[in-house]
Amino acid sequence: MRIEDPKVVAALSELVVELRRGASLVELTSLAIGGTTDLLRIKRHESIPGLLSLLDSCAIPHRFLGGGSNLLVGDGELPWVVLQLASPDPDVVLEGNFAQVDAAADLGRTVTYCAKHDLGGMEGLIGVPGTVGGALRMNAGAYGMQIGSYVREVKLYRAATRRIEILRGEQISFEYRHTSFAADDMMLAVKLELPSKPYREILQGIRICNEKRRSSQPLGQKSAGCIFKNPPGASAGRMIDELGLKGLSVGDARVSDRHANFFVNAGKASAKDMLALIADVRERVRSAFNVELEHEVVVWNA
Repeated sequence: MRIEDPKVVAALSELVVELRRGASLVELTSLAIGGTTDLLRIKRHESIPGLLSLLDSCAIPHRFLGGGSNLLVGDGELPWVVLQLASPDPDVVLEGNFAQVDAAADLGRTVTYCAKHDLGGMEGLIGVPGTVGGALRMNAGAYGMQIGSYVREVKLYRAATRRIEILRGEQISFEYRHTSFAADDMMLAVKLELPSKPYREILQGIRICNEKRRSSQPLGQKSAGCIFKNPPGASAGRMIDELGLKGLSVGDARVSDRHANFFVNAGKASAKDMLALIADVRERVRSAFNVELEHEVVVWNA
């Protein structure tokens, strides 16, 4: 979708929102799949209510984009514009055991920055791609930890009230790869309380997690992380592997040879290819194990 109205373009400038015309979601997602649309980069949190009011009054549909690391976007010209936060400098501020982190901050860099100041607990997230906001929305976790355990406050734009609000940690439900945030809520910042731990110990934990990832995940390939959530008491990857589906392909969309729950873009896969592969694998698992796999990857169909 393209914003052509000069009045809207002028209003965006007044709101300190950068308009990038014809942005390709191929370049903004870790799967390197997706069509094109106008991208609105938000440089001030305070601009968001005015921006959303402007878009609604002009009937311009929109989607919120974080780091694009857990996302499969449809092909072609997209029927909505994309909103994305620009990361401020600094994007992490420490005070004692508390870390105030902008939602646009890179997750891995945030974990490393906190570690260098002797704040641990999030070692398992060091290899998880994307932003802090994305990790917060899906309650990202690995190796026995999840980010929700450390959340004390969240600043967000609530579409339901059209206001920027601050929620305390106890007001938010954090479950396995799920939170109580509404789909159209926009994460802005989070206050984390992290345990004190010597940097040397944190670094050792990070090394262990990195070794595990290198040995089991297709690092360096275009993927969106795990495609399916693990069913209760089971492993989606193990079921897919037991069916001998590693290497199964539709076009350039392929089940990873290294981890069966990672689907990779081995070249120039389209969203149509990837969705067909996901549907095929899901049906085979349903037929063999009578288990209905649930998407962990977020799908934006055009």
